[in-house]
Amino acid sequence: MAESTIQQQRVVGWDKPELDLSNADWQSSSRGLGDVQIAFVEGFIAMRNSRRPESPSLIFTPAEWGAFVSGAREGEFDLT
Repeated sequence: MAESTIQQQRVVGWDKPELDLSNADWQSSSRGLGDVQIAFVEGFIAMRNSRRPESPSLIFTPAEWGAFVSGAREGEFDLT
């Protein structure tokens, strides 16, 4: 597989640490049907695309994760 050419750059105002995700315990949905995996690391929640695990992960604070999950449950992200 070719090496990734994606460059990760810090965003101005970014208040989250650089997390070492190399040993993260990635979890899929209980049904194993989704393409998203999450891991709980150092008090943060990391989310990645399971089909492209080398791609950058999204990092959430617990408050951000709670808001995301609430929105998903309420259909906020439903594209159908």
